[in-house]
Amino acid sequence: MIVGIDAVNTRGGGGVTHLVELLRAANPAAHGFSKVILWSSQATLAQVDDRPWLTKMTMPALNKGLPFRAAWQRFVLSGAARSAGCDVLLIFGGSYAGSFAPVVAQNSNLLPFDMRELLRFGWSARTLKFLALRATQTRAFQRSAGVIFLSEAAKDAVLRTIGGTKAATAIVPHGVDKRFAMPPRSQKPISAYSEATPFRLLYVSQVDMYKHQWRVVEAVAQLRAEGLPVTLELVGAAYPPALEILRATMHRVDPAGAFVKYVGGVMHTDLPARYAGADMCVFASTCETFGQIVTEAMSAGTPIACSNRSAMPEVLGDAGVYFDPEEPADIARALREMIASPELRARKAQMAFERAQTFTWARSAAQTFALLARIAGAHGAR
Repeated sequence: MIVGIDAVNTRGGGGVTHLVELLRAANPAAHGFSKVILWSSQATLAQVDDRPWLTKMTMPALNKGLPFRAAWQRFVLSGAARSAGCDVLLIFGGSYAGSFAPVVAQNSNLLPFDMRELLRFGWSARTLKFLALRATQTRAFQRSAGVIFLSEAAKDAVLRTIGGTKAATAIVPHGVDKRFAMPPRSQKPISAYSEATPFRLLYVSQVDMYKHQWRVVEAVAQLRAEGLPVTLELVGAAYPPALEILRATMHRVDPAGAFVKYVGGVMHTDLPARYAGADMCVFASTCETFGQIVTEAMSAGTPIACSNRSAMPEVLGDAGVYFDPEEPADIARALREMIASPELRARKAQMAFERAQTFTWARSAAQTFALLARIAGAHGAR
């Protein structure tokens, strides 16, 4: 059998990481596939490891803007997949309007299906873009033979919004890069910290309207007012309107920059060192398809204070302390609880580290190709 992968709109960030790691860990032959054909831009293909069973395909339209890529996917991809002898087509970006069958679509973005979260952006161009994405992905999910979700929470939210699907579904969590793996460190009492050697909190994530970094800043300001020697480092690129809110909050509660630092985006390869330098991680998102950053912090052996929304409790389980991400006082409560007890931090960090071992790219790849094989077989693949 032959599987085709449409990754024409996978062009950066977590999407490319997912594609690269999935194919690096894949063993298609174990599921009856002799070849994988991957369509994407030249830049994306250059990041994917060569494999004897992998054929990388690109063309001028796939290296241009969205209108060119959308037209190619709509009018050319189906014929290309048939000509290549594909038995099943995996739509990595989730949107597909062609005529090839069978198709397995993948949900990688929960925002288009959560109106409450979308309205945090107001009636902006970004909101309209996500609503358009909801329309195209709804059509794909309802017409596909299979749909892959990254978490049960994402599956429930999407299917509730689109009114269900007759497609076969599978929950396929991401894996964690082994570079993040660090056994939990020994935990010290807060009395061992000072202004010179503060207790360091780390929040890794894009600054965005649903990430609530400014509420974490307010929570840390509360702890500082109580005399706790804590600092907060914020790492991640930014959506400009959200960054304005963050900077205004930082200026209001920490005008001298004494305890909050925003460092912006960093290379993914630099993140393990950031985790290694932190005493605790915090994650305050209200909308996540999976929560890759949470699994990275888990693997890095750090205690975690985490949002109680979306997929986070499913991913972190009992290995963290939860808070309401929209309430600075509750964020401060969770942080205070962890900071006050080195025993609690040590126990939760060890639980998180052990739980992180279950999130592997080998498992993710095996589950993905198993579904593809099942769908291909059900549609009469040779």
